[in-house]
Amino acid sequence: MYTDIINPLPKSINIKGTLFHFDTPKIMGIINLSPDSFYENDAKIRASDLLKKVAGFINNGADIIDLGGSSTKPNSVLPSAKEELKRILPALKSIRKNFPEVLISIDTVRNEVAQQAIKYGADIVNDVSGGFNDNHLLDTVAKNGCPYILTHNIDSSINNGVMDKSKNTIKEVIRFFSQKISELNKMGINDIIIDPGFGFSKNISQNYDIVKYFELLQILETPILIGVSRKSMVYKTLDQEAQEALNGSSILHAFLISKNTSVFRVHDVKEMNEVKKLWEVSFS
Repeated sequence: MYTDIINPLPKSINIKGTLFHFDTPKIMGIINLSPDSFYENDAKIRASDLLKKVAGFINNGADIIDLGGSSTKPNSVLPSAKEELKRILPALKSIRKNFPEVLISIDTVRNEVAQQAIKYGADIVNDVSGGFNDNHLLDTVAKNGCPYILTHNIDSSINNGVMDKSKNTIKEVIRFFSQKISELNKMGINDIIIDPGFGFSKNISQNYDIVKYFELLQILETPILIGVSRKSMVYKTLDQEAQEALNGSSILHAFLISKNTSVFRVHDVKEMNEVKKLWEVSFS
Protein backbone atom coordinates (compact mmCIF):
# COMPACT_ATOMS: atom_id res chain seq x y z
CA MET A 1 0.00 0.00 0.00
CA TYR A 2 1.03 3.60 -0.52
CA THR A 3 2.57 5.01 2.65
CA ASP A 4 4.06 8.31 1.49
CA ILE A 5 3.38 10.62 4.45
CA ILE A 6 4.64 13.78 2.73
CA ASN A 7 2.60 13.33 -0.46
CA PRO A 8 -0.23 10.91 0.34
CA LEU A 9 -2.40 9.94 -2.59
CA PRO A 10 -6.08 10.83 -2.59
CA LYS A 11 -7.82 7.76 -1.22
CA SER A 12 -10.84 7.58 -3.49
CA ILE A 13 -13.06 8.94 -6.22
CA ASN A 14 -16.81 8.55 -6.46
CA ILE A 15 -18.02 6.17 -9.16
CA LYS A 16 -21.81 5.88 -9.32
CA GLY A 17 -22.10 6.42 -5.58
CA THR A 18 -19.35 3.98 -4.63
CA LEU A 19 -15.91 5.02 -3.46
CA PHE A 20 -13.06 3.66 -5.58
CA HIS A 21 -9.86 3.68 -3.55
CA PHE A 22 -6.32 4.39 -4.73
CA ASP A 23 -4.54 2.98 -1.70
CA THR A 24 -2.75 0.62 -4.09
CA PRO A 25 -1.84 1.08 -7.78
CA LYS A 26 -4.62 0.17 -10.21
CA ILE A 27 -4.29 -1.48 -13.61
CA MET A 28 -6.27 -0.40 -16.68
CA GLY A 29 -6.31 -2.89 -19.55
CA ILE A 30 -6.53 -1.50 -23.09
CA ILE A 31 -9.14 -2.75 -25.55
CA ASN A 32 -8.53 -0.91 -28.80
CA LEU A 33 -11.22 -1.28 -31.45
CA SER A 34 -9.59 1.01 -33.99
CA PRO A 35 -8.10 -0.80 -37.01
CA ASP A 36 -5.19 1.67 -37.26
CA SER A 37 -3.80 1.44 -33.73
CA PHE A 38 -0.03 1.96 -33.40
CA TYR A 39 0.47 -1.40 -31.69
CA GLU A 40 -2.37 -3.81 -31.09
CA ASN A 41 -6.00 -3.63 -32.09
CA ASP A 42 -9.06 -5.73 -31.44
CA ALA A 43 -11.11 -4.35 -34.32
CA LYS A 44 -11.48 -7.69 -36.10
CA ILE A 45 -11.51 -9.97 -33.10
CA ARG A 46 -14.57 -12.19 -32.67
CA ALA A 47 -16.98 -11.22 -29.91
CA SER A 48 -16.26 -14.43 -28.01
CA ASP A 49 -12.50 -13.86 -28.22
CA LEU A 50 -12.91 -10.27 -27.06
CA LEU A 51 -14.71 -11.51 -23.95
CA LYS A 52 -11.93 -14.05 -23.36
CA LYS A 53 -9.39 -11.23 -23.56
CA VAL A 54 -11.33 -9.13 -21.07
CA ALA A 55 -11.69 -12.15 -18.78
CA GLY A 56 -7.94 -12.67 -19.01
CA PHE A 57 -7.32 -9.05 -18.11
CA ILE A 58 -9.58 -9.30 -15.06
CA ASN A 59 -8.09 -12.62 -13.94
CA ASN A 60 -4.62 -11.11 -14.22
CA GLY A 61 -5.37 -8.09 -12.08
CA ALA A 62 -7.07 -5.45 -14.24
CA ASP A 63 -9.26 -3.07 -12.23
CA ILE A 64 -10.51 -1.06 -15.22
CA ILE A 65 -11.13 -1.88 -18.89
CA ASP A 66 -10.39 1.06 -21.20
CA LEU A 67 -12.44 0.82 -24.39
CA GLY A 68 -11.60 2.97 -27.40
CA GLY A 69 -12.69 3.10 -31.03
CA SER A 70 -10.43 5.80 -32.40
CA SER A 71 -6.66 5.80 -32.83
CA THR A 72 -4.79 8.75 -31.33
CA LYS A 73 -1.35 7.87 -32.64
CA PRO A 74 0.60 10.84 -34.11
CA ASN A 75 -1.05 12.32 -37.22
CA SER A 76 -4.02 9.98 -36.97
CA VAL A 77 -7.42 11.08 -38.28
CA LEU A 78 -10.56 10.65 -36.21
CA PRO A 79 -13.28 8.46 -37.70
CA SER A 80 -16.79 9.83 -37.85
CA ALA A 81 -18.79 9.70 -34.62
CA LYS A 82 -21.09 7.18 -36.30
CA GLU A 83 -18.16 4.90 -37.09
CA GLU A 84 -16.68 5.29 -33.62
CA LEU A 85 -19.99 4.30 -32.04
CA LYS A 86 -20.32 1.36 -34.41
CA ARG A 87 -16.96 0.11 -33.19
CA ILE A 88 -17.45 0.50 -29.46
CA LEU A 89 -21.11 0.02 -28.56
CA PRO A 90 -21.47 -3.73 -29.28
CA ALA A 91 -18.29 -4.44 -27.30
CA LEU A 92 -19.33 -2.15 -24.47
CA LYS A 93 -22.75 -3.77 -24.15
CA SER A 94 -21.22 -7.25 -24.21
CA ILE A 95 -18.52 -6.45 -21.63
CA ARG A 96 -21.02 -4.80 -19.31
CA LYS A 97 -23.41 -7.75 -19.59
CA ASN A 98 -20.76 -10.40 -18.98
CA PHE A 99 -18.67 -8.53 -16.42
CA PRO A 100 -21.14 -6.40 -14.48
CA GLU A 101 -18.69 -5.53 -11.70
CA VAL A 102 -15.71 -4.37 -13.75
CA LEU A 103 -15.12 -0.66 -14.22
CA ILE A 104 -15.22 0.51 -17.83
CA SER A 105 -13.56 3.63 -19.14
CA ILE A 106 -14.56 5.04 -22.51
CA ASP A 107 -11.62 6.50 -24.42
CA THR A 108 -13.13 9.25 -26.58
CA VAL A 109 -12.90 12.96 -27.33
CA ARG A 110 -16.50 13.27 -28.52
CA ASN A 111 -19.61 14.17 -26.55
CA GLU A 112 -21.91 12.01 -28.67
CA VAL A 113 -19.77 8.95 -28.03
CA ALA A 114 -19.42 9.69 -24.32
CA GLN A 115 -23.19 10.12 -23.96
CA GLN A 116 -23.96 6.76 -25.57
CA ALA A 117 -21.17 4.98 -23.71
CA ILE A 118 -22.40 6.24 -20.34
CA LYS A 119 -25.94 5.22 -21.29
CA TYR A 120 -24.79 1.65 -21.92
CA GLY A 121 -22.64 1.26 -18.84
CA ALA A 122 -19.34 3.13 -19.07
CA ASP A 123 -18.19 4.42 -15.67
CA ILE A 124 -15.37 6.82 -16.58
CA VAL A 125 -14.68 9.20 -19.48
CA ASN A 126 -11.08 9.21 -20.70
CA ASP A 127 -10.56 12.32 -22.85
CA VAL A 128 -7.07 12.55 -24.38
CA SER A 129 -7.82 15.93 -25.96
CA GLY A 130 -7.37 17.71 -22.64
CA GLY A 131 -10.91 19.00 -22.82
CA PHE A 132 -10.16 21.01 -25.95
CA ASN A 133 -11.96 18.95 -28.59
CA ASP A 134 -15.59 19.08 -27.50
CA ASN A 135 -16.88 21.41 -24.77
CA HIS A 136 -20.19 19.57 -24.67
CA LEU A 137 -18.38 16.43 -23.53
CA LEU A 138 -17.56 18.18 -20.25
CA ASP A 139 -21.22 19.11 -19.84
CA THR A 140 -22.11 15.43 -20.20
CA VAL A 141 -19.51 14.43 -17.61
CA ALA A 142 -20.85 17.03 -15.17
CA LYS A 143 -24.48 16.06 -15.79
CA ASN A 144 -23.81 12.36 -15.20
CA GLY A 145 -21.42 12.86 -12.29
CA CYS A 146 -18.90 10.42 -13.70
CA PRO A 147 -15.14 10.58 -13.15
CA TYR A 148 -13.09 12.29 -15.84
CA ILE A 149 -9.56 11.51 -16.95
CA LEU A 150 -7.95 14.82 -17.87
CA THR A 151 -5.00 14.36 -20.22
CA HIS A 152 -2.40 17.05 -20.75
CA ASN A 153 -2.50 18.19 -24.35
CA ILE A 154 -2.30 21.41 -26.32
CA ASP A 155 -5.20 23.30 -27.85
CA SER A 156 -6.27 22.48 -31.42
CA SER A 157 -4.32 19.23 -31.48
CA ILE A 158 -5.31 15.77 -30.32
CA ASN A 159 -1.92 14.43 -31.33
CA ASN A 160 -0.56 16.46 -34.23
CA GLY A 161 1.32 19.31 -32.54
CA VAL A 162 4.24 19.63 -30.13
CA MET A 163 4.63 21.76 -27.02
CA ASP A 164 6.84 24.81 -27.15
CA LYS A 165 10.36 23.37 -26.78
CA SER A 166 11.66 26.54 -25.11
CA LYS A 167 9.40 26.13 -22.06
CA ASN A 168 9.92 24.00 -18.97
CA THR A 169 7.90 20.85 -19.60
CA ILE A 170 6.89 19.91 -16.07
CA LYS A 171 6.02 23.50 -15.17
CA GLU A 172 3.80 23.79 -18.25
CA VAL A 173 2.09 20.50 -17.45
CA ILE A 174 1.42 21.55 -13.85
CA ARG A 175 0.18 24.96 -14.98
CA PHE A 176 -2.20 23.29 -17.43
CA PHE A 177 -3.59 20.94 -14.80
CA SER A 178 -3.99 23.66 -12.18
CA GLN A 179 -6.03 25.78 -14.57
CA LYS A 180 -8.10 22.92 -15.98
CA ILE A 181 -8.89 21.34 -12.61
CA SER A 182 -10.15 24.71 -11.38
CA GLU A 183 -12.36 25.05 -14.46
CA LEU A 184 -13.71 21.52 -14.06
CA ASN A 185 -14.46 22.05 -10.38
CA LYS A 186 -16.50 25.14 -11.25
CA MET A 187 -18.54 22.96 -13.62
CA GLY A 188 -19.20 20.47 -10.83
CA ILE A 189 -16.64 17.91 -12.01
CA ASN A 190 -14.70 16.89 -8.92
CA ASP A 191 -13.74 13.27 -9.50
CA ILE A 192 -10.70 13.85 -11.68
CA ILE A 193 -7.77 11.64 -12.62
CA ILE A 194 -4.90 13.42 -14.35
CA ASP A 195 -2.81 11.93 -17.14
CA PRO A 196 0.42 13.79 -18.04
CA GLY A 197 -0.09 12.64 -21.62
CA PHE A 198 3.07 10.75 -22.50
CA GLY A 199 3.34 10.91 -26.28
CA PHE A 200 0.64 13.53 -26.68
CA SER A 201 1.99 16.77 -28.15
CA LYS A 202 5.44 16.03 -26.74
CA ASN A 203 8.73 14.94 -28.19
CA ILE A 204 10.72 12.13 -26.58
CA SER A 205 12.86 14.51 -24.54
CA GLN A 206 9.77 16.22 -23.12
CA ASN A 207 8.28 12.85 -22.21
CA TYR A 208 11.35 11.97 -20.18
CA ASP A 209 11.35 15.38 -18.52
CA ILE A 210 7.99 14.36 -17.05
CA VAL A 211 9.41 11.02 -15.92
CA LYS A 212 12.36 12.78 -14.29
CA TYR A 213 10.22 15.24 -12.34
CA PHE A 214 7.13 13.07 -11.99
CA GLU A 215 6.86 13.42 -8.23
CA LEU A 216 6.12 17.14 -8.67
CA LEU A 217 2.72 16.21 -10.11
CA GLN A 218 1.72 15.03 -6.63
CA ILE A 219 1.25 18.66 -5.55
CA LEU A 220 -1.99 18.62 -7.59
CA GLU A 221 -3.44 16.13 -5.07
CA THR A 222 -5.27 14.06 -7.67
CA PRO A 223 -4.87 10.44 -8.73
CA ILE A 224 -2.38 10.17 -11.59
CA LEU A 225 -2.71 7.84 -14.58
CA ILE A 226 0.17 7.06 -16.89
CA GLY A 227 0.16 5.51 -20.34
CA VAL A 228 3.62 4.61 -21.58
CA SER A 229 2.86 1.05 -22.66
CA ARG A 230 4.81 0.20 -25.84
CA LYS A 231 4.85 3.86 -26.92
CA SER A 232 7.49 5.44 -29.13
CA MET A 233 9.23 7.01 -26.13
CA VAL A 234 10.11 3.42 -25.21
CA TYR A 235 10.76 1.66 -28.49
CA LYS A 236 12.44 4.53 -30.34
CA THR A 237 14.76 5.16 -27.41
CA LEU A 238 15.70 1.48 -27.45
CA ASP A 239 15.85 1.31 -31.27
CA GLN A 240 13.04 -1.22 -31.41
CA GLU A 241 9.52 -1.70 -32.74
CA ALA A 242 6.44 -1.52 -30.54
CA GLN A 243 6.16 -5.33 -30.60
CA GLU A 244 9.55 -5.52 -28.86
CA ALA A 245 8.87 -2.89 -26.20
CA LEU A 246 7.38 -4.97 -23.39
CA ASN A 247 10.57 -5.08 -21.34
CA GLY A 248 11.19 -1.36 -21.71
CA SER A 249 7.59 -0.59 -20.80
CA SER A 250 7.84 -2.74 -17.68
CA ILE A 251 11.02 -0.94 -16.62
CA LEU A 252 9.30 2.43 -16.85
CA HIS A 253 6.28 1.03 -15.02
CA ALA A 254 8.54 -0.18 -12.22
CA PHE A 255 10.20 3.22 -12.00
CA LEU A 256 6.93 5.15 -11.97
CA ILE A 257 5.21 2.86 -9.49
CA SER A 258 7.90 3.96 -7.04
CA LYS A 259 6.77 7.55 -7.63
CA ASN A 260 3.20 6.79 -6.54
CA THR A 261 1.40 6.47 -9.86
CA SER A 262 -2.27 5.69 -9.23
CA VAL A 263 -3.31 3.97 -12.48
CA PHE A 264 -1.30 2.21 -15.18
CA ARG A 265 -2.93 2.03 -18.61
CA VAL A 266 -1.33 -0.98 -20.28
CA HIS A 267 -1.56 -3.47 -23.12
CA ASP A 268 0.13 -6.19 -21.05
CA VAL A 269 -1.94 -6.63 -17.89
CA LYS A 270 -0.27 -9.81 -16.60
CA GLU A 271 3.20 -8.31 -16.80
CA MET A 272 2.06 -5.07 -15.14
CA ASN A 273 0.51 -7.09 -12.34
CA GLU A 274 3.87 -8.81 -11.84
CA VAL A 275 5.52 -5.39 -11.48
CA LYS A 276 2.86 -4.44 -8.95
CA LYS A 277 3.21 -7.65 -6.93
CA LEU A 278 7.00 -7.40 -6.70
CA TRP A 279 6.74 -3.73 -5.72
CA GLU A 280 4.21 -4.57 -3.00
CA VAL A 281 6.37 -7.34 -1.59
CA SER A 282 9.41 -5.06 -1.59
CA PHE A 283 7.91 -1.88 -0.16
CA SER A 284 4.58 -2.53 1.57
